[in-house]
Amino acid sequence: MTGSETAVLREMRWWDIDAVLDLERDLFPEDAWSRGMFWSELAHARGPGATRRYVVAEEDGRLVGYAGLTTSGAEGEGEGGGSVAAADVQTIAVSRDHWGTGLGSRLLTELLRAATAFECVEVLLECRVDNVRAQKLYERFGFETIGVRRGYYQPGNVDALVMRLTDPSTSVNPAASADGNGVQGTETHG
Repeated sequence: MTGSETAVLREMRWWDIDAVLDLERDLFPEDAWSRGMFWSELAHARGPGATRRYVVAEEDGRLVGYAGLTTSGAEGEGEGGGSVAAADVQTIAVSRDHWGTGLGSRLLTELLRAATAFECVEVLLECRVDNVRAQKLYERFGFETIGVRRGYYQPGNVDALVMRLTDPSTSVNPAASADGNGVQGTETHG
């Protein structure tokens, strides 16, 4: 059995970066993140002032997926023009041999739990226009396309759909991690 049922989700740590980079380069060869980008993200993922949540999926000692979310605390615009907390899905990646197993859904669910814990009222993301598999995943969770960023992914000059989910707490139950499908490691804020 492979995929969603047997992969263990846990907090991403610095020692995961090499394995994450291998998967990143395999899945996103033209626009792969650098080691420094992952280090920078993880530097903001722990402690009381944490603004990031990064998780990995492991199966039989092998990294088979990862995902990350950032929050600024004031990106969106609330009723009356006031700012509200918003989150951005930075990345979700699942190894090719785990596509279609539900692992991407588990990773996205964990990010939405984190967004809810960060008290975000909306979640945004960019998705390549040619990544239909990812678009379908996001739509199943209630994300809607709100715009296009022309030439967003470089160097391939590929457009990105901008997608938004309002009220991530309605897409997931943050308490559901107690069922054993949650993430091992520290709490979202420390």
